[in-house]
Amino acid sequence: MSSTADKPKKKNILYLNLAFIICCGAILLFLLRAPEESTAKLPVDDDHKSFHTMKKKAAEKHCGECHVEDGEYPLPEEHPPKFRCLFCHKQVK
Repeated sequence: MSSTADKPKKKNILYLNLAFIICCGAILLFLLRAPEESTAKLPVDDDHKSFHTMKKKAAEKHCGECHVEDGEYPLPEEHPPKFRCLFCHKQVK
């Protein structure tokens, strides 16, 4: 008697497993088709040399000294949030 009750349960598990595999495949395909990183790395020059040895949070505190509206190198107006510089502009190691 239990074999007829087990058939719908096994069928549901099969559908759930197939749905899981399809979702994993879709995520993998999405990640494989993602564009390459295009954001410029933190420059390796005299102005930025000291920031390469600092931790991210400590280095980001100094970005506003030059990269403000009236600074030496202001950021464009359409630039994303300006408080996580090294999230996109990676330190060169």
